[in-house]
Amino acid sequence: MTTPTLDKLVKVYVISAEVERLKCGRPSKDTVTNTLLGVKTFRRWLNERRERQGHEPFLFPISEKIGNDDAVCATSDAPLVSIIKPPLIHRYLSDMLKRGIKPITAVTYIEQLQQLFAKWARSYYADRGWKIPEFPSIGGRPKAPRYCRPSSEQLSKVKSWYFALQDRVLNRLSEGSPSCAENEMHLWFVATMMLEFAMRNSDIKLLRKDNFVAHEGKMYLNYTPHKTMHSSGRVVKWPVHREIWECIKDYSFGYDEDTFVELNKVMRGLGFTGNKGAYELRKICIDHVYQQFGAEKAVSISGDNIRTIMYYYADPAQPNIGEIRVTDLL
Repeated sequence: MTTPTLDKLVKVYVISAEVERLKCGRPSKDTVTNTLLGVKTFRRWLNERRERQGHEPFLFPISEKIGNDDAVCATSDAPLVSIIKPPLIHRYLSDMLKRGIKPITAVTYIEQLQQLFAKWARSYYADRGWKIPEFPSIGGRPKAPRYCRPSSEQLSKVKSWYFALQDRVLNRLSEGSPSCAENEMHLWFVATMMLEFAMRNSDIKLLRKDNFVAHEGKMYLNYTPHKTMHSSGRVVKWPVHREIWECIKDYSFGYDEDTFVELNKVMRGLGFTGNKGAYELRKICIDHVYQQFGAEKAVSISGDNIRTIMYYYADPAQPNIGEIRVTDLL
């Protein structure tokens, strides 16, 4: 048994992930990308630490262009994977926290690195005669804060922006100038899938025309959320309002990553902080479906279980109802 360098482990991980995905659908391409990002972050910290100690940095093969074949080629001047021991990983975590990185973010970086040591990957490593250590435990994972419903003012801004965008798109389409409205049409479509149907970014990227199906004279959005495909496997089948269907029935699905970047900028401009501003639209949708129609419907549109909804997507502490007296219900 031999111990590979970290860069060789990364190379075999990427190749093995492609084979494993063909067999059972996992890990996803996004998971592999996140793993490489986790390795790159760890590499940067490791070299900064070596330079502070007066040593030459390691020559890692992972370039800034994650995903390219050249980005995972092996080099000889790289650390053995056996350096990943509890003291080093604990120091890595400690340094991130001292720099002001949020605990949940710091742990996420470590979990991305940990994917290299996933159980499914170990059989591929063993086939090469490699001895791979267990990844060190870092204890419990910090929880993200509970969902708190945005203020009425923020929600009003979201609604005004959304319908103003929709009006511009419809006006330009009615004038026979679809090309002029192309970028805004993509933006409106992505925003609609999140605000009206609670879709995740990753699922919108996989969306196709055949995900819209007719049933008993009505149109439905029909898909299985990728994130829960291998756990609950719950299918989302949600009715499409006729006004929305009229807008999207001839849509060409031409959005790309830039559309999501633009939507994030819009949401930050409306007062939502963080890198995932667009994701707030999904939360708004689920929270309001939960408040108006109950937990069962919120589960139906989100594809998540009720426990996840109650913590991350709905705000039961702020009931969306008027003044009532329970005694009037007796």
